[in-house]
Amino acid sequence: MLGVLIGICALFGLAVGSFLNVVIYRVPRNESIVSPRSRCPSCGVAIKERDNIPVLSWLLLRGRCRNCHSPISPRYLFVEVAGGALFAGAAARLGFNWDLPAFLVLLAGLLALACIDLEHLVLPKKVVYPTLAMVAGLLVLAAAVTGEWHNLLVAAICSISWFVVFFLMNFASPRVLGFGDVRLALLLGLGLGWLGWRYVVLGFFAANLIGAVVGLTLIAMKKMTRDQPIPYGVFLALGAALAVFTGPEVTSWFSSIH
Repeated sequence: MLGVLIGICALFGLAVGSFLNVVIYRVPRNESIVSPRSRCPSCGVAIKERDNIPVLSWLLLRGRCRNCHSPISPRYLFVEVAGGALFAGAAARLGFNWDLPAFLVLLAGLLALACIDLEHLVLPKKVVYPTLAMVAGLLVLAAAVTGEWHNLLVAAICSISWFVVFFLMNFASPRVLGFGDVRLALLLGLGLGWLGWRYVVLGFFAANLIGAVVGLTLIAMKKMTRDQPIPYGVFLALGAALAVFTGPEVTSWFSSIH
């Protein structure tokens, strides 16, 4: 039965990834994500339903528009595949639990935000706040059904605490940490806090470790300078995802050391 759940979530994740591509492209441009229908960025022709099948359409068209043959960014394929993989992984990790929907929304939101931040160096509140509201609502529902109100309390405390820490960091040095990261801290603290405060610490540590390694590597390769801004939201999203998927093993290993 778990295999069926994983398969369903994987297919659902592919479809969600297709929608996220619309969000990633339109939100930074202040365009509606509802209308008009998806169009080719080059020729403006509406994409037909047969060419809007996640992953398959991109592969069959060989990454080009059917009408004008202009290249379609591989990002579209990546987001769809990543959506399917993240949803399948969440199903495998959490199983038939009431908090699974909340983490599917969390991972989808983080995927969209990471891609937007990577391209535009911004974390739009139009994505952060709706994701936060949906995750919060689904966690309240999970707590009501399972009676795990303690988890919800810890999540709320972690969310507020991480927000305060990031707010103070932004206040001290706004050039180093943007306010978009402060908003994102609310979301990450809430999601990871539901799993336990150790997950919050692990997510923050992993984000900074990955960011330091990538940053130093790019500086060493002269691909960026020390003063160049980095998409910190990307690393926060990666750290959070790693905490969700590897948290039980990592936290158990740390506990066994003592």
